[in-house]
Amino acid sequence: MARALLVGCGCHGRELGRSLIGEGWAVRGTSRTAAGAALIEDAGIEPATADPDFVGTVLDHVGDVTVAAWLLGSASGTAEQIEAVNRLRLGSLLEKLVDTPVRGFVFEAAGSAGPDVLAAGAELVERAGRTWMIPVRVVGVERDLEGRWREAMTAAIAGVLSG
Repeated sequence: MARALLVGCGCHGRELGRSLIGEGWAVRGTSRTAAGAALIEDAGIEPATADPDFVGTVLDHVGDVTVAAWLLGSASGTAEQIEAVNRLRLGSLLEKLVDTPVRGFVFEAAGSAGPDVLAAGAELVERAGRTWMIPVRVVGVERDLEGRWREAMTAAIAGVLSG
């Protein structure tokens, strides 16, 4: 059974996690807080406390993960924090993932972080895919209530394994 790690598993991430579980995936979702981890667990997803500002806390949870998804296109925080997470921290994580079992990566390239920040993050992901020959997907669908985002992310996560 393939396992997905959803980094930034808020309300939309939990919806995505439930969708992946329905497709036969094992899913682990991260939150920075114990309260967020409890919501993840209540959704039937394995919770993990990790802060993407500290990449090592995310890496602690990839030992049995096949696909990682960076769901921080609408992360909360200051503009500087959001930019750092979607550029500097993301770049650092991608460099370290090559030495882990992770065999696919999905990046949320839409959201309130802004087009310049998200375009830079998407370029980092695409470059990592070319450099380390890891399948990647960049999803530019905005979060919505109709399920288009969930469907696009579910397809992208499955798609990195199927080619």
